[in-house]
Amino acid sequence: RERERRAGRRKRSMAAGAGALLAALLLALAGPRPAPAELTDGNSEHLKREHSLMKPYQGAGSAAMPLWDFQGSTMVTSQYVRLTPDERSREGSIWNRMPCFLKDWELHVHFKIHGAGKKNLHGDGLALWYTQERLVPGPVFGSKDNFHGLAIFLDTYPNDEATERVFPYISAMVNNGSLTYDHSKDGRWTELAGCTADLRNQNHDTFLAIRYSRGRLTVMTDVEDKNEWKNCIDIAGVQLPTGYFFGASAGTGDLSDNHDIISMKLFQLMVEHPLEDETVDWTKIEPSVSLLKSPKDNVDDPTGNFRSGPLTGWKVFLLLLCALLGIIVCAVVGAVVFQKRQERNKRFY
Repeated sequence: RERERRAGRRKRSMAAGAGALLAALLLALAGPRPAPAELTDGNSEHLKREHSLMKPYQGAGSAAMPLWDFQGSTMVTSQYVRLTPDERSREGSIWNRMPCFLKDWELHVHFKIHGAGKKNLHGDGLALWYTQERLVPGPVFGSKDNFHGLAIFLDTYPNDEATERVFPYISAMVNNGSLTYDHSKDGRWTELAGCTADLRNQNHDTFLAIRYSRGRLTVMTDVEDKNEWKNCIDIAGVQLPTGYFFGASAGTGDLSDNHDIISMKLFQLMVEHPLEDETVDWTKIEPSVSLLKSPKDNVDDPTGNFRSGPLTGWKVFLLLLCALLGIIVCAVVGAVVFQKRQERNKRFY
């Protein structure tokens, strides 16, 4: 019995050791996990007023706004900037006149989308831009297609009847001028990532934050009246040049909504960059994303999470990880079997 108890202790010790080894190997293979992005608290110390739109709006009710231009159906009142009224076939936009040369920034947008339409009888949505082009009307939520830069779409109407996504839906797109936004598929071909957000016809304030820092794009929402940010999009490997313009646009078609911007506040992020970044001309960088998979492969995935596609990147990593786990399990089982045989052989002496 004493021999059996000792053997049991050895087995438990071996199993615990194997578990610790497995945990260590998993941590080593996975590498350090990125911490969730910390959004600013709106500290005015780093507020860039030349890129911010806040009440009281200068030049309300006229076309004379020192730092912002608007076009189309856009109307500036004392309380909001209405990009489109709740009427059919309208489009409007507002654009900052000053190019932004910050490498790391965070944009807080206070907005409101509301209207009389019920049960998908409203549309089309609102877009937030950081692009080379400005004040160019077009079919993408009232602005230009084949743009250069970043777009965040707040899409309120599902044009693709076969979609399983729940709308309103927020998505991100980076374009170097070569990609076309496909309205019929709600931009699924070119979407990087996205999330569902119940942001329409709310009786409380709704906010969205876009953070870009050291190649990482983070989008968060505060639309539930909880006064806290909720993660929506988090993508690494995003390259955006400096010298582009911030803007917002909206469009309606056969269905409509009021699309209002209450404020857009841009904050400078104080971030250290490696020394080699000092030699880079950030105005010459081409908008791009270092994905393990092309965004167009996302077309057959209604969730927007890149679950289908070729055997690359993470899929190879997961296969290797499974193989390693199998080897570790076999080693532990082999050690236990070997121990039992040793004990059985001792009984014959």
